[in-house]
Amino acid sequence: MATPRVVLITKADCHLCEEARDAVGRVTASLGLEWTEELVDHQPELQDRYAEEIPVVLVDGVQRDFWKIDEIRLERVLQRAMAQ
Repeated sequence: MATPRVVLITKADCHLCEEARDAVGRVTASLGLEWTEELVDHQPELQDRYAEEIPVVLVDGVQRDFWKIDEIRLERVLQRAMAQ
C-alpha cells in the first residue's frame, strides 16, 4: 500500500485556508495519513504558480483541488493513490 504525499499550499490571513486545513485534516485523519502545509508568503515560485488558486491541495505533486476543498473527492483521490 502506497503512502501518498499530501501538501496544502496556503497563505497568511486566508479564511479559505483555514477551512481547507480543517477539510484536509479530517480526510487524512480518517485514512491514517499525514499532511504538510507550505505557505506561499515567502516562496515566490509558489506564489507565482498558485497566486489565484490558494488554498491548493497537492497529492504526490499533482494539483487535486483549490479554493474550497471537496472532501469526498480528496478522499477518493487518496484512496486510489493508496491502492497503487
